[in-house]
Amino acid sequence: MKKFTAILHRGEPDEGGYWATCLEVPGANGQGETRRECLDNLAMAIRDLLELNRAEAMAEDPQAEEIELAVM
Repeated sequence: MKKFTAILHRGEPDEGGYWATCLEVPGANGQGETRRECLDNLAMAIRDLLELNRAEAMAEDPQAEEIELAVM
């Protein structure tokens, strides 16, 4: 399990709901009627983008090595 930073915004007063982005994964965003729905949608977008980025990186160089890196 990895942790990411979500920036959660309330929708416009006449629209309601929430929308969110992720600092660590540009392009990932979510929206929903509730905070939980919004964050669940954001989590799905993060997973999908990371999987796509990984697949594209490995397709460019099939001999590339994937290494876990811890940053403090």
